[in-house]
Amino acid sequence: MSYWPVRALLCILLVLSPTAWAEVCAEDGQETQVCLPEPAKRIATLSPGATELMFAAGAGEKVVAVVNHSDYPPAALKIPLVGNHTRIDLEALLALEPDLVITWVTGNPPAQMEMLKELGLPTFAIEPRTFEEVSSVIERLSVLAGTEKEGFAEAERFRKGIAEVSEKYLSAEPIPVFYQVWETPLMTISNDHLIGKVLQLCGGVNVFGDMPRLVPRISAEVVLQADPHVILTGSVEGASDDELDHWKDYSGMSAVARGNLFFVPASPISRPTPRLLEASQLICQKLDIARER
Repeated sequence: MSYWPVRALLCILLVLSPTAWAEVCAEDGQETQVCLPEPAKRIATLSPGATELMFAAGAGEKVVAVVNHSDYPPAALKIPLVGNHTRIDLEALLALEPDLVITWVTGNPPAQMEMLKELGLPTFAIEPRTFEEVSSVIERLSVLAGTEKEGFAEAERFRKGIAEVSEKYLSAEPIPVFYQVWETPLMTISNDHLIGKVLQLCGGVNVFGDMPRLVPRISAEVVLQADPHVILTGSVEGASDDELDHWKDYSGMSAVARGNLFFVPASPISRPTPRLLEASQLICQKLDIARER
């Protein structure tokens, strides 16, 4: 009797076995290979940006825990909270039994993140710093969630959108820009920050782009010396737009003299998610207005 039919049958059974191809793996933002025995079913996200990214990856329905300010998309507001990104309620998190926790490299408490690992919870650390990394993270998250079709499609949509903006503003007239992250203490961003990448995309020249820190503290005096032609800041919906009023006292500064004090919605510009495309288009429009003044 030939053994070939038996071998063929065994091969077919292996292919059809639910565990044969179930393991999923992806490399996180700390170059750690994270593997799960099967796609995640219960995901916790420990930053608002991570929450958005999971929805972008097509896995929003699998998110069972989020932190404060996870407000987009609106469906995220219905997901149980487990503290904020700087102080996680570990008891509440563990009670929700996640099989994957998406962490924020520089935003979550290192001691608590280490504790999660000691407890045996799979963690996947993220911190996209470029447009391509945003797309790549969406793809990798979709692999871990088993939603590759949706995730890869969204990642490609974002890539194409950014490429179109880049082409449109490739020859735009450079214009000096100051981006105010916070008023007190006064803080800005370097070109290593994603917001810095957005300014460059639109032909803006970040007047503090070369600073070594990602989000450096500065003084009003150095802003005056830099003499930006545009000042931008993020504005929270429903809040008063007075964060830039203090600059109006400096009428000799080019941005003030030309009336180029602009607001953009805070969450799209401050989170490493596909909404950066929307934020980029808006900032490019603001810089176009400034160029004509």
